[in-house]
Amino acid sequence: MKLLDLFCGSGGAAYGYHLAGFTDIVGVDIHPMPRYPFQFIQEDALSYLAEHGSEYDVIHASPPCQAYSIMRNLPWLKDRDYSTLILPTLEMLEGLGKPYVLENVMGARYGAKGLTERGLAGHGLKAGWLCGQMFGLPFYRHRLFATNWFWLASGHPKHRIHAIPSPHDGGGTMNHVRPKDPFHDKNGKSIIGPGNLAKGAGMPRQYVGSGTQTVGVGHAKGWRLAPEAMGIDWMNRAELNQAVPPAYTEYLAGCLMKELGVRKAAT
Repeated sequence: MKLLDLFCGSGGAAYGYHLAGFTDIVGVDIHPMPRYPFQFIQEDALSYLAEHGSEYDVIHASPPCQAYSIMRNLPWLKDRDYSTLILPTLEMLEGLGKPYVLENVMGARYGAKGLTERGLAGHGLKAGWLCGQMFGLPFYRHRLFATNWFWLASGHPKHRIHAIPSPHDGGGTMNHVRPKDPFHDKNGKSIIGPGNLAKGAGMPRQYVGSGTQTVGVGHAKGWRLAPEAMGIDWMNRAELNQAVPPAYTEYLAGCLMKELGVRKAAT
């Protein structure tokens, strides 16, 4: 099957589809993406979709999340203008009629108070969501996935850690995470050592950066734990901040293949 990956970034989502068996993948982004691991086209995503969308079997889209993220409320970000592309993307995908996956942050969920207050209620996604803990991964990074086909999320384990203000932050741009386990002191500092796996806890120290929780992202040195944890070791720090973990789309691609198999058998 031929997959179109819109707003593709550096290919975290695409790599998950690749792991699930997709071999013909084309990524489109308005910005140059030299580390994208598959065929890449630099173009406006929605313009490309309008002209070439019918040529693909499946479409994945990850419109920019900044306008919908809770991080936009930070003092140094709240006055910025961000593109609100979920609704126009969704309308085009629905009109095309191809199987699609539209991904975004939890702030874009249907009925979110922040969307209604800003007149963006129509952008709210009626969607399922995934978390790294569902796949045994050492991070949360909750993401919404709206589709026009049926899928069920895995069970969601109870979170074992929670975020607190970082004493090492200096500007409030990053939260330290205090694990709810005996391997960290009352200030959230690992008693095993930064970056090491806590024996029995099964996960490295974690940090919150750019509104999403990931291993090490946002930490001057610890962010380098993230590529291995997420399975996308070709990305730099900025790209990792917004990347979709491949485990999420690998799971969704598997669900999609089963759904398409059921449809084919019924015809």
